[in-house]
Amino acid sequence: MPVSAVTARYANALADVVTGSASALKPADALAELTAFESLVGSSPELRNALVTPAVPAGRKKAVVARLAGMLNLSRVTRNFLFVLIDHRRIADLRDILHNLEVVLDERLGFARAEVVSARELSDAQRAAVNAELERVSGKRIRIRFAVDRSLIGGAVARIGSTVYNGSVRGQLESLGRRLGAAL
Repeated sequence: MPVSAVTARYANALADVVTGSASALKPADALAELTAFESLVGSSPELRNALVTPAVPAGRKKAVVARLAGMLNLSRVTRNFLFVLIDHRRIADLRDILHNLEVVLDERLGFARAEVVSARELSDAQRAAVNAELERVSGKRIRIRFAVDRSLIGGAVARIGSTVYNGSVRGQLESLGRRLGAAL
């Protein structure tokens, strides 16, 4: 089974738990806790190696995770999920599982992911306007990741899934060129 299928399986399993009606842990809290843990592990190569290497027994890894969970104030659900990853030797895949979990939770909670690239940094008011317009055209709530591409002359390009909304000056000029070419 490819790693992406494995990480998707773990992400879906955790999503099932945190979106269940009896869950004491909110999906956003689960993401925040796992992100904090992953960030802590990523900041220490020694800690990462200790958790990933097969030479360290699972019991010792769990003891380390339990101690870190206490320091980070992680919920029982998150701690137990990390224990499952250790038991199945998947703790090295945590970053990919976390990425898949974000995607799965967004889908289940009715969010669409969008990427907006603009010629310059957008103000908060402009970001809010772009968000509102993308929600209007998509009919979904949107989670946007903003980026800047100085090679754009002006305007912005938005992508939701495979749909691209090109509002850049270059895109508008190309569109005008196609329309003029078709009219001749």
